[in-house]
Amino acid sequence: MLSQRIKTLMPYVPGEQPRDRRYIKLNTNENPYQPSPRIRDFLRTFDPETLRRYPDPRMTALRQAIGRRFGLSDDCVFTGNGSDEVLAFAFYAFFDSDCGPVLFPTFTYSFYPVYCNFFDIDYRTLPLGGDYTVDLDAFAVAGKSCGAIFPNPNAPTGIGLPLDRVRSLLERFPRDRVVIVDEAYIDFGGQSAASLIDSYNNLLVVQTFSKSMALAGIRLGFAMGAKPLIDALFTAKDAFNSYPVDTLAQQIGVLAMEDRDHFDEICRKIVATRERFGETMTGLGWRLLPSQANFVFASKPGVPGSQIYNDLKAAGILVRYFDKEGLRDFVRITMGTDEEMDTLVEAIQRLFG
Repeated sequence: MLSQRIKTLMPYVPGEQPRDRRYIKLNTNENPYQPSPRIRDFLRTFDPETLRRYPDPRMTALRQAIGRRFGLSDDCVFTGNGSDEVLAFAFYAFFDSDCGPVLFPTFTYSFYPVYCNFFDIDYRTLPLGGDYTVDLDAFAVAGKSCGAIFPNPNAPTGIGLPLDRVRSLLERFPRDRVVIVDEAYIDFGGQSAASLIDSYNNLLVVQTFSKSMALAGIRLGFAMGAKPLIDALFTAKDAFNSYPVDTLAQQIGVLAMEDRDHFDEICRKIVATRERFGETMTGLGWRLLPSQANFVFASKPGVPGSQIYNDLKAAGILVRYFDKEGLRDFVRITMGTDEEMDTLVEAIQRLFG
C-alpha cells in the first residue's frame, strides 16, 4: 500500500508546540513582538469577496516590494509558502547527484538532509571549526560537488560570517554550481549576501518573513538571485503548485516589507535583549556561543543539555534541545520579551545555581 520511498523517509521534526499548559515559549525562534500595525488596519478593511479568485501565481506585487527593499529587479526575486518551500524548490532545481553531492555543514539546519532524502540527492557534511564556525574554506576545497548550502548565521549555533568570507567562497567555488546562503536570521546582526547577486550568477540568497518580520503564522519566504535561477524556481513551483502563496499572505507581505520603521524597531529590541541576556548568563557561569541571530546556543558546565531542557520545561519554559553527538551539552534559547527572559533567568538561578 505504501511506496518504498515513504517507508524509508525520515521527516524533519519541528520544535514542539505543546497544548497541555501555558508555557513561556522560547524554542522555535518566533518573534516575541507584533507584526507591522499596518497589517491589523488592513485586515479590518479586507474584502473577503476577493478570496473567491485565485491569487496572483507570479506574486508580482510582493516580489516588487522585496526588490525595492534590496535594490533588485522583481525578475531576481522568487516568493514561496515559507522559506522551507523555497529551499525545497531550490534543492530540486539546482542539486543533482549526477555531478556530485551537495555540501553543507555537519551541524546546521536539520531540514537539509531531509530534502536530500526526499529528492534522492547525495550530500556531504563538512565539520565546523573548533569554535563552531562554519568553515567556508573547507567548502572551497571540498572537491567535486553539485553545489553548496549553509545558513548565515548558522543554526543552531547562531554564529554569523562576515560578507567578505562569503565573497571569498564565491570567488573560489565553480561558477556552474549554485551556492545557497540561507539567511533566516540575517536581520539580527549579520551582513546579507544579497548585495553580491549582481556579481555572482550562481548565488541564491534565501530569507523569511517568519523571524524579523514576526510573520511565522502566515508562511512566507523568498529567494533572490540571477534571473535564470529565479526562472528555474518558478519552473519547479509551477510543476508542483501554481498558487502556493495565498492572496492574504501576498498583501500582508507587501505591508510588512514596506514598514521599515517597525521592522528596524523590533530587530533592535531583540538584539538588545540578546546582548543583555548574554551578559547575565555569562556572569552566572554559562557558556554562550557568539550569536548574530534571535537566539543563543548555551551550555552550563557539568549539566547535560537534556537536563536543562527537561527542568525548564517542568518549570513552564520551553527551549530547544538537540539530541546529537557534539550538541548535547547545549540548548537553544529564543529571545523573548525582556520580561520573559527575566523569568527564564530566575528559573535558571533557582534550578541550576
